[in-house]
Amino acid sequence: MMWMDVENITLTINDSSVSGREGMTILEVAKENGIDIPTLCYIPELSPTGACRICVVEVEGSRALVAACHTPIAQGMVIRTHSPKVLETRKTIVELLMASHCGFCMICEKANICDLRKIAADLEVGLPRFETEKRFYQIEDVSPYVQRDMSKCVLCWKCIRACREIAKKNVYGTAYRGFDAKVVVDCDQPLNKEVCRDCGICINYCPTGALTRPKKLGEEKKGKPLVISS
Repeated sequence: MMWMDVENITLTINDSSVSGREGMTILEVAKENGIDIPTLCYIPELSPTGACRICVVEVEGSRALVAACHTPIAQGMVIRTHSPKVLETRKTIVELLMASHCGFCMICEKANICDLRKIAADLEVGLPRFETEKRFYQIEDVSPYVQRDMSKCVLCWKCIRACREIAKKNVYGTAYRGFDAKVVVDCDQPLNKEVCRDCGICINYCPTGALTRPKKLGEEKKGKPLVISS
């Protein structure tokens, strides 16, 4: 059997000539060359969706900014990853995410490892300029394996893809449109699936505090006085 050589593609990123291989995306080539492009929804082992749009870059000849995570490279492509237009757009996207985000960082157990908070800090995004409706949902704590606080969800779809592509369980799906879009279980029911036992894939991939492990009974009672009945 004869193997065909993968075609090398030469392109320019931030005024530097780089090369990639056919089938690679802009984000993959950038990472391979030490160029950081922030993203909330991208994970190498999961299929790219371009859901968060934070990885947008400027491509010469394109009328609009493109998502680096799923845009394939092409011969002679000229890309700017940190132009003023790109940075301003990223800041606006993060501000909109923060404006509709009901998370309270001070009491969130994922605050120190929250990807949204880190990206906001890197882009120097402070208090959002926009006043928008916030997504608010009751915390779902019926499952002994996964607690969901969908008010903190940023619709990156990582939990859906990780559950489907890695765990092979297809617990999550999507429902509704626009601002009302939501990650759901079945027909928008609280998560209480036995297949989630000893898994936690979705929790590991969630970039915010939307998915966490429920506190054990012993942890909830920790610090409370012992009551002895007579």
